Amino acid sequence: MFDNIAHRYDFLNHFLSLGIDKRWRKKAISFLQKEKPGLILDIATGTGSFAIEALTLNPEAIKGIDISEQMLERGRQKIKKLNLEKKIELILGDSEKINFNSESFDAVTVGFGVRNFENLSKGLSEIYRVLKKDGTLVVLEFSNPEKFPVKQAYNFYFQNILPFIGKIISKDKRAYQYLPESVKAFPSGKDFIKLLDNADFTNTKCFPLTFGIASIYTGKK
Repeated sequence: MFDNIAHRYDFLNHFLSLGIDKRWRKKAISFLQKEKPGLILDIATGTGSFAIEALTLNPEAIKGIDISEQMLERGRQKIKKLNLEKKIELILGDSEKINFNSESFDAVTVGFGVRNFENLSKGLSEIYRVLKKDGTLVVLEFSNPEKFPVKQAYNFYFQNILPFIGKIISKDKRAYQYLPESVKAFPSGKDFIKLLDNADFTNTKCFPLTFGIASIYTGKK
């Protein structure tokens, strides 16, 4: 499914979010500024947008993994165009079986991808494994706003307008039906914090964004 929409993925992200997704990424990455991570792993990296934003932290290197080769190829083209190949490497990889040694990374980021983990608890355990001691996890993910009228407007947009536009532009009907379904099913807010706690992360926190449309989650090893 993600291979099918890779050619329009970045455009649709910016278009359907009215560009707010760029601000959300900047905000999420800012949570790592004090950490000054040397090695960063970006999971479910897609076309590498989150990894590219993370370069503002001036790390030694960033590794990005994703299960969609077409998304990765789009990301590699972006990275080559920006002459960032010495800093960012995008690799085919599974979030639930990360092909790196334990305690390899100072920080792990996941931007709009954690809800796609087939086994969320297993994915979080793998993230914990590859983080170094005192390492930090930063997750940016869609949420389900609860307050009127944002909740009603959000649900109407996600269930009606977004799938319609996504289908026309990407030519893949299923992909943009899946998006609202996956967001609705995702255990956001306190429920996700509980999962982080169960995976042994400490100092776990949730920071809602834009009336609760998205949230940033942080945790320490």
